[in-house]
This record gives sequence, structure tokens and C-alpha cells, in this order.
Amino acid sequence: MSKFKLSTYYIKNKVKLALNEDLYPDGDITSNLIKNDKSIKVKLISNQPAIIAGLEFAKHTFKLIDNKIKFTIKKKEGSIVKKKDVIAIIQGKAENILIGERVALNFLSHISGIATKTNQFVKLVNKNCKICCTRKTIPTLRIIQKYAVKLGGGTNHRFNLSDEFLIKDNHIASYDIKTLVLLAIKNKKGRKITVEVDNLNQLKKIIGLKFDTVLFDNMNIKTLKTGVKIAKKYYETEASGNVNLKSIKKIAATGVDRVSIGSITHSVPAVDFKLEI
Repeated sequence: MSKFKLSTYYIKNKVKLALNEDLYPDGDITSNLIKNDKSIKVKLISNQPAIIAGLEFAKHTFKLIDNKIKFTIKKKEGSIVKKKDVIAIIQGKAENILIGERVALNFLSHISGIATKTNQFVKLVNKNCKICCTRKTIPTLRIIQKYAVKLGGGTNHRFNLSDEFLIKDNHIASYDIKTLVLLAIKNKKGRKITVEVDNLNQLKKIIGLKFDTVLFDNMNIKTLKTGVKIAKKYYETEASGNVNLKSIKKIAATGVDRVSIGSITHSVPAVDFKLEI
């Protein structure tokens, strides 16, 4: 289970933005047709196996609409759920539950989707190989997405551009690789330095310099294995580039320490949930 926690203040603010987006300018004109003060009971159900994530977002969606709505969690955040499992029970006015339905499910579906996909990758590699996310995240939702990665058993990469030095292909195309590494070392101020290489000649130019991680980008398995062998005694090693569930085992088998995967945040399938009255 992740130690990464999101504050209630942060969650409420994100939910408020989502509700404003859905309810501007005139509210839910369809659900407002229901003028019934009778309390109903609704089951939140998973339509597929998944890692459940984002329950507090769903809970606060309903609470912000109507603080009398009771949201009873039946499955722990970060736990594995099966198809047809009841995730939570929601009780309150029908109109208000229906107003919050889509926003709550959108949060749950996306956050659980990231956690679930990350966990699929984690299960395919040995314990010595970490599955990492990237900065390929939806703008303004990075913290949520990286939270979901942790719930799925993954490891967070940089949160922003000042977390660490990451010298990538376009930096190298604009300047000399060795000069860039030396400048990063000079200005590191306690930050880590990662250098991306896409061929072994680039690696040979910087081998022995005092940085932290070599990122092998879009290399075939044979070249990656050779690169890891050369670099491993000096640096942490990382692989990236078009990684998928079919290729991850072979990549991890090269001995690389970590694999960064953009798809677990930028194009992950949503998990299918429903509310059943």
C-alpha cells in the first residue's frame, strides 16, 4: 500500500472544479425534475476486476452536493476487487445522488484505471525492477495520477522540471552531451541527474562521470542488455520507449533497474463502474 496521501483540502478543491464544470450554468436540469425527498439506497459496483482507487473523490463529490448523503465504503482503497463486487453503499435523496453520479464515477474510473494498469506491469517484472510513471500526465491532474501509480505498486518519477536533472534527446541535439552532464554536475545542488541515451556511443562519451541514472531510450533488447552491462556498476539503469505488457518481461530480464512507461497515465483505459438503485 502506498504511503502517498492526498489531503482532504486538495481532494475537495479538485471535486469542486469538476462539479462546477458539470453544473454550470443551470445545474442538473434533468435530475431536478425528480422532486422526491425520500431517501434511496444505491450500490456502487465494479463491472470488472480492478484495483480500486479514488474512493475519497467519489465520497466528497456526494458530500459537497449534499452533506446528508451517507457514503459507506465496502472495499479498501488500493485493494483488488472482482467483477460485480460492491465498492460502496450510498444513501440519500435521489435527486442529489444522481447529480453527483457522473463526476464521482469519472474520478473512480480514471484513478482506478491507472492503478490497475500499473499493477499489471508490476506483476510481470521481478522485485528488483521498478515500474515508473513519467510526466506524460493530464495537465492539472498529475498529483492524482501519480497517486494512482503508487496505489498500483509503481514508482513516481519527477513531479516537475525542477525535481531533478533529466538530460533528454532534444537537449543533446541542442548541445554537446558531455558538456551538458558536466554542467548538471556543477549545478546539481543535491538533485539527482539522469541522462538519456539512445545509442552506446553516447553512453561511452559520458561513462565514468558522476551522475546518477542512465536512461536507455527505445533500444532493442540486445543493445539494451549490453548497455545495462556496461553502465550497471556506475549508475542506476532505466529503460523507456514504447513499453507494453508484451514487451515488459524481456525488458526487465536485461537487468535494468527501472522501466518508465508513459501509457500508464496518458492513455490508460478507464475501469467500468456503475451505480445500481
